[in-house]
Amino acid sequence: MTSPDSGSASKNRPTGTSRAARTRQQWLDETWKPSLAKFPERQATFATTSGIELAPLYGDATDGGYPAEYPYTRGVRPTMYRGRLWTMRQYAGFSSARETNRRFRLLLEKGQTGLSTAFDLPTQIGYDSDHPLALPEIGLVGVPINSLADVERLFESIPLGEVSTSMTINATAGVLLAMYVALARRQGVAPANIRGTVQNDILKEYAARGNYRFPVGPSMRLTTDLMAFCKEHAPSWNTISISGYHIREAGSTAAQELAFTLSNGRAYVKAAIDAGLSVDEFAPRLSFFFNAHNHLFEEVAKFRAARRMWARMMREEFGAKDPESWMLRFHTQTAGSMLTSQQPDNNVVRVTLQALAAVLGGTQSLHTNARDEALGLPTEDSARVALRTQQILGAESGVADVIDPLGGAPYVEALTDELEARALGLLAEIDRRGGPIAAIESGFVQREIHKSAMDWQRAVEKKTRPIVGVNVYTEKEAPPKIFKPDPRSRDEVLADLADVRRRRDGARVDGALRALAEAARTKSNLVAAMVPAVECYTTLGEICAVLEREFGVFRAADAF
Repeated sequence: MTSPDSGSASKNRPTGTSRAARTRQQWLDETWKPSLAKFPERQATFATTSGIELAPLYGDATDGGYPAEYPYTRGVRPTMYRGRLWTMRQYAGFSSARETNRRFRLLLEKGQTGLSTAFDLPTQIGYDSDHPLALPEIGLVGVPINSLADVERLFESIPLGEVSTSMTINATAGVLLAMYVALARRQGVAPANIRGTVQNDILKEYAARGNYRFPVGPSMRLTTDLMAFCKEHAPSWNTISISGYHIREAGSTAAQELAFTLSNGRAYVKAAIDAGLSVDEFAPRLSFFFNAHNHLFEEVAKFRAARRMWARMMREEFGAKDPESWMLRFHTQTAGSMLTSQQPDNNVVRVTLQALAAVLGGTQSLHTNARDEALGLPTEDSARVALRTQQILGAESGVADVIDPLGGAPYVEALTDELEARALGLLAEIDRRGGPIAAIESGFVQREIHKSAMDWQRAVEKKTRPIVGVNVYTEKEAPPKIFKPDPRSRDEVLADLADVRRRRDGARVDGALRALAEAARTKSNLVAAMVPAVECYTTLGEICAVLEREFGVFRAADAF
């Protein structure tokens, strides 16, 4: 039986597109020049090393639009990187909040322009560090957060009104956002002035990653309650980062990553509308998170296709009127699954290619993995090289000087069309199966990802897919240097948690937990109920235990 991912593009290719009525010169005069005026520091002439002056855009509109015009195939902003480079992030989370804070400050000193936080598994699922299930996992894959006290340590000497913070957190996103809001208030920063993103994408956890706690229905409520809370109190915060990254890391193809991610996005939009939000009230704050793999041109085409698919979905299916609601803005991370523990220096080249694809594809934000992340947490030296990779791309390569530089190339345009067509075929199959939630609950999405992952692994083992240093050009190697967290950090985390429990006002905590339970039984906003709870140092685990008593836990069906 033919997989929906392998169908012919001719059946699903979009039709009815037309060339834009305006010429490129008209676009430059009417859109580009007024937009560039907002960036006086970027008015310099751009030229090659031979002195060839570069226009900001080449070619006419593709698929009916110039940059910042529907359906945004060529980019969501008229100036793109000529006005402002992408946000350069490095993902950091170590065995304690204090240690992570030291790395944050180092990265900011080295020129990073945004923070990206990794949390340990107990934090992601909602267990305090002293829970029996959490003890073996404290701080192994990220920073442990038990209470507001840990967030205070995490951002010590970092003014929240001046940085943009991304938090890779899903099942417990509402609690972590509540803590961030509480800390901002203590710093004297109004929640309306905080900037950043909380991932808050629970559907991909059920489909590809497994870090869930509550059943699907209550989890979707937590997602939409966070959206509603931010609309009211933190309008500059991106309320969800709909993530294809982990779908791709689990083994999907580029077309599957595109389809399953946009399918989940559609589910969140429907859930928010069903919760009483107007589409144009929340859609401008939606963002996406994609993977960048090794096939340079396929990845560029994937990003271009994603923008126009989302634009059409939002305008034609959901009736969004605000152009900001049509724009797909996305963060990219280079592919962790493509890093190899063999010959780890080769990963510098892989990461550079992947980062180049993200920039050529028009990303708004980028994280570059370090060369040693297949072995453990990155050393400071390798984290610095990863950041310098982005800085060299932005400052020395010239790839940021022209908007959508590959747009119009027959190869790239054909790949863009083909990826869109295959993704549309998968979206149609998901609809036939009852929608994205039903497709996940039945195991369809998981099976499709699993099949693709197995196909990849078989190709590597047969050497029909060469991986340098793994199945070709191999050599004997000395044991690599691996970063090891300070083993004393675990005891420090547990001591800090015990101190919080001892020093806080127990009566206030009990009252806050009762109020949260009451909110869970009614239609009250759960994030609004979490803020006063975290302000009195109620722990993450205590909050999630209350929600579990009210909602239950999710038990995955056998997808295979």
